[in-house]
Amino acid sequence: MVEQSIWMQKVAADPGHSSWYVERFRSMARAGDDLAGEARLVDALVPRRARILDAGCGPGRIGGWLADAGHDVVGVDVDPFLIEAAEHDHPGPRWLVGDLSELDLPARGITDPFDAIVCAGNVMTFLAPTTRGEVLKRLRAHLAPGGRAAIGFGAGRGYEFPAFLEDAAAAGFEPDLLLSTWDLRPFADDSDFLVALLRGR
Repeated sequence: MVEQSIWMQKVAADPGHSSWYVERFRSMARAGDDLAGEARLVDALVPRRARILDAGCGPGRIGGWLADAGHDVVGVDVDPFLIEAAEHDHPGPRWLVGDLSELDLPARGITDPFDAIVCAGNVMTFLAPTTRGEVLKRLRAHLAPGGRAAIGFGAGRGYEFPAFLEDAAAAGFEPDLLLSTWDLRPFADDSDFLVALLRGR
């Protein structure tokens, strides 16, 4: 049995946490806020009709945009409430409940690897710390040859950027490009956010 994620610990402590999170993004969408920055970056990495895994997809804002752009999207999240919201708000992709530390999509009938993997929304910092390395290994195992992963999260959340890059290397990734934002600003030693574009070794 894997350690419960920090996200699901929050849900256990506050059963309304997931519904608050869903409504937060629905409210931002109604207000016309730009919620697709991560998706636009990923879209630029791949050709049309690419296979994309949205790892830690939440209520589907990134995967839904990518599906609307014509990509074949699978989204996975540990929180059933968020998957239900994704199915409601963004029909089209295949949305699955699952813990990323146990990710095995071929066992669920999804056998083709992915051209790109996106892991946004601070997902890496909501994982149980003991599962971070395993999650990265499983993401790497689902990436097609020549594919890339885009993983982003903020500083000060208990997962230092150098430790993440060490874990990514141990999982078989190497960086193509490190950025400090999803809108392509360069990464620096004092950046408070990391977007790592990784390829498999």
